[in-house]
Amino acid sequence: MKPQFDQMTRKELRDYVRVHRDDLEALDALVNRRSPDAEVIMFHPPKNKEEEQEQFELFKRIVDEKTRKKTPES
Repeated sequence: MKPQFDQMTRKELRDYVRVHRDDLEALDALVNRRSPDAEVIMFHPPKNKEEEQEQFELFKRIVDEKTRKKTPES
């Protein structure tokens, strides 16, 4: 029996998606909850290993930057 995604908190749904990565319905429910003002960053499929590595490094920088913004200053 599928959980009722509309009754889950955002954190509960995010945690569920992390555990059930193949559940596209859950992922769709999570994506649909994002703020319409949220910044969208699109990546195209890499054409080769070099491009894949470049995208991975860019992705890591973006995640690090967003993590620093969310972490309160010590």
